[in-house]
Amino acid sequence: MTARAADRARYDRATAHLDAPVAIVDLDAFDANADDLVRRAAGKPVRVASKSVRCRALLERVLARDGFRGIMSFTLAESLWLARSGFDDILLAYPSADRAGFAELTADPKLAGAVTVMADDVTQLDLIDAARDGGREVVRVCLELDTSLHLLGGRIRVGALRSPLRTPAQLAELARAVARRPGFRLVGIMAYEGHVAGVGDAVAGRPLRSRAIRLMQATARRELAERRAAAVRAVRAVAPGLEFVNGGGTGSVQHTAAEDAVTEIAAGSGLYVPRLFDNYTSFTGRPAALFAQPVVRRPGVGVVTVLGGGYPASGAAGPDRLPVPYLPEGLRYDPQEGPGEVQTPLLGTPADDLLIGDRVWFRHAKAGELCERFDTLHLIEGDTVTATAPTYRGEGQTFL
Repeated sequence: MTARAADRARYDRATAHLDAPVAIVDLDAFDANADDLVRRAAGKPVRVASKSVRCRALLERVLARDGFRGIMSFTLAESLWLARSGFDDILLAYPSADRAGFAELTADPKLAGAVTVMADDVTQLDLIDAARDGGREVVRVCLELDTSLHLLGGRIRVGALRSPLRTPAQLAELARAVARRPGFRLVGIMAYEGHVAGVGDAVAGRPLRSRAIRLMQATARRELAERRAAAVRAVRAVAPGLEFVNGGGTGSVQHTAAEDAVTEIAAGSGLYVPRLFDNYTSFTGRPAALFAQPVVRRPGVGVVTVLGGGYPASGAAGPDRLPVPYLPEGLRYDPQEGPGEVQTPLLGTPADDLLIGDRVWFRHAKAGELCERFDTLHLIEGDTVTATAPTYRGEGQTFL
């Protein structure tokens, strides 16, 4: 029996008492992935990206482990909810226009002390001041540095369209604006190199593309390390008490951790290891989050149909954004239908061994987005469900 076949047998036994569709997290794999992130971070704390987990119980589990400290959140409403739930070190990784949320933040000393907001433009500070509604609490601010790689004099740009702050001088100018402004305190810098951390460099069947990605990423790492260090020096000249410099992501943990200017690493997807993280040479994780759909039809030889499963991930549309049939091995989508809203035909010789009611296990393309489809995660140890935990959705929270 292969390792994957053994996993399938474990998951089927553990969830035999549950009706599918069902979502699980294999805690042995989850913990092993957490250990690997800490190992690669080489002594620097890992801040957990909550959008990649979206389950409070699992956030609590990983933050209880040595090597993890703090949360990187994705909306202001989520940040406030987590702070009210007892989490006390929350970095909001994206600017917000949530006026009601800012009014709440600036009126509550506990929330204001727990949450750090993101800024890359002075008008975002204007919006916060306009939303205060009498709130006088000091707002903790983090500045974001653009990490994109510019080639050929800027004619070619590689990287996410995020912050407009690219140079150390631009970052220092905004730092001075924050320092001069009553009601704000500059505490951190963030620089997320998504074109390194979030792009696999070993694409199956694409050796030339994979080599080009590796060359791009090596160039990007060298350029960013120099520019990030200069930006941190420029900002520290304005704000000597800077508390943290955040960088990285699951795919670049060890590279970013090697930079002296970086004080902490961000990661989250590496806990669940969705299918997009199969294409990396820098690390190998264990799939921890899966979902199962029941077989409901047998249309013919070499074909079964499962219920639902059409759960595409965000990003540029393409086959890599689709879940992948994982267990049993050897199943594939019908190219004329793909994964469907209500039914999904699957092709391959393993279909002939599947009966009505049997499960097919899938892996989502991205990490936390799976939790927007399920209200409960069944937590498995060995071949037993040892606990169930609500997702954000299961707690009635749908932040985006």
